[in-house]
Amino acid sequence: MVEFVNVLPAFLLILVRILAFFAILPIYAHHSLPNTFKIGLACFLAWVMVFTLENPVVVIDGTYFLLVMKEALVGLMVGLIASIIMYAIHVAGGFIDYSMGFMIANVVDPQTGAQTPLTGSFLYAFAILFMLLMNGHHLLLDGIFFSYQFVPIDQLFLPFSQENIIQYVVITFNSMFIIAFQMAFPIVGSLFLVDVGLGMVSRAVPQMNVFVVGLPLKITVGLLLLTVYVSVFFIIVQQLFEQMIIAMRTLLQLLGGG
Repeated sequence: MVEFVNVLPAFLLILVRILAFFAILPIYAHHSLPNTFKIGLACFLAWVMVFTLENPVVVIDGTYFLLVMKEALVGLMVGLIASIIMYAIHVAGGFIDYSMGFMIANVVDPQTGAQTPLTGSFLYAFAILFMLLMNGHHLLLDGIFFSYQFVPIDQLFLPFSQENIIQYVVITFNSMFIIAFQMAFPIVGSLFLVDVGLGMVSRAVPQMNVFVVGLPLKITVGLLLLTVYVSVFFIIVQQLFEQMIIAMRTLLQLLGGG
């Protein structure tokens, strides 16, 4: 009992970081997971991790509240940059829906509760299942565990005064749109060729109503392209997941002053 009392402040700090991770991290932030399960898993992981630290004893003094805020910020920022990378799938789905004419019908994302593109939600569900198949949820837990190698539990402040942190977040946000455009370009480019063909047909046959024929034609071509694209999509998701792990580790290095 004495040992537990000694490590209790460190346990609470670790619990705050893990809960902040789970609040926004892909897979774990999904609304289908009950909050009681998230809290219970966070408590279990914090209890295991507290005994793996070199110096798990933290003194409760005037700076303890600052340590709690620091832990919450670390968890939220690292989880946010991972979510930004994964949201490239939603943005790519928005590009595809805009070309296919599906932007009129949005669905509610179960993770965020916001309206998202139809194709984006479809592809994101496949991406989450593929991440679970690759044991991606285990790698994300490893990222939480190894985060204390970059940002120790007794580090009081985060180096927000350094512009490289904000610059890296902006670069990551920019790369998310670039990745999304690259993911959607095969289908968007093919549907653009369909638009060009319809334009040529409308000039050759003025009596033909292109607006009536064009929408179902683009939907049919888009769905056929999606059936071929899904097989390539998993390769892209694997590279996207690897980039997400790299982005999390790089941000942790910057937050640790490295």
